[in-house]
Amino acid sequence: MLFARLTRFAFATSLMAATALGIAACRVSQPQGRAEGACVDQCKTKAQSRCNEEACIRGCRFILDRLMEHEGSGIISCVAKGPHKECDDRAWATCAASVGIHADGGPPAPASAEEE
Repeated sequence: MLFARLTRFAFATSLMAATALGIAACRVSQPQGRAEGACVDQCKTKAQSRCNEEACIRGCRFILDRLMEHEGSGIISCVAKGPHKECDDRAWATCAASVGIHADGGPPAPASAEEE
């Protein structure tokens, strides 16, 4: 009987700890690198009417590859004034795909089997 109670207590305790860790993992943490930090600062300045700090951190992480291509400023301007009213993943993705070398949409799709 005592063993059953201890087992239930241990299970409940580990479940609560796992839940707490899971919730903490979902939070957006502070920027890690220089490019990401500069992006967040620029986003908080340029896009303050649409983006809060958490959305800026998430968006700058979302476009990290484009930050390495030095396209962050154009993307942030697009997020601030672009077609989307909210500062969500869709806005960041749309702007990242419409700025710089990716603005032309990329190469044409390969021909289908019927066309060959």
